[in-house]
Amino acid sequence: MRKLIYFIAVSLDGYIAGPDGSDPTSGPDAFWPIGQDYVEHLVAHYPETLPGPARNAFGITGNGAHFDTVIEGRRTYQNGVDAGITNAWPHLRHLVFSRSLAESPDPGVELVGGDPVATVRKLKEEDGKDIWLCGGGELAGVLFSEIDQLVIKLAPMTIGSGTPLFGQKRPFDPTFFTVADSKILESGTVFLTYKKK
Repeated sequence: MRKLIYFIAVSLDGYIAGPDGSDPTSGPDAFWPIGQDYVEHLVAHYPETLPGPARNAFGITGNGAHFDTVIEGRRTYQNGVDAGITNAWPHLRHLVFSRSLAESPDPGVELVGGDPVATVRKLKEEDGKDIWLCGGGELAGVLFSEIDQLVIKLAPMTIGSGTPLFGQKRPFDPTFFTVADSKILESGTVFLTYKKK
């Protein structure tokens, strides 16, 4: 069965974006540290998570090792649309959960208006590689019970407030994970892979 993997960058104090929820890695207000070794690690180990334009710039054409499907929430998707990119991952099956969008801005993006949990359970039963949950925090909170693995890209910074890793709505519920892998980059980011116990 396919796994749902939350592959996400997070600050030391648990945030995946600033207070406005915009992409913290691009645009005039970008503040997220991205070192050369970070990019090289993605290219070498997670090339399918790079957006289409970055893949083109690096000459990446093959399939990735981990994912063939990406899912995201409406607000996370909007960051790409605002940057003029209606499908950041044309090399993956791309689903966006939205109750407000009536029509997809891109033929390669599937809109899902129904229950995220039911949708992910159905996706897990299909053949293929694992499913990448790329954000946002609110969707991750809704899908928490379905997340099998975390790949945390822990940034060497705090930001004080913003979008929490699992949104605001999760109840108190201690859940334990096992460390499956770790990689410390010279620039300070730590890649941590956790499997849910």
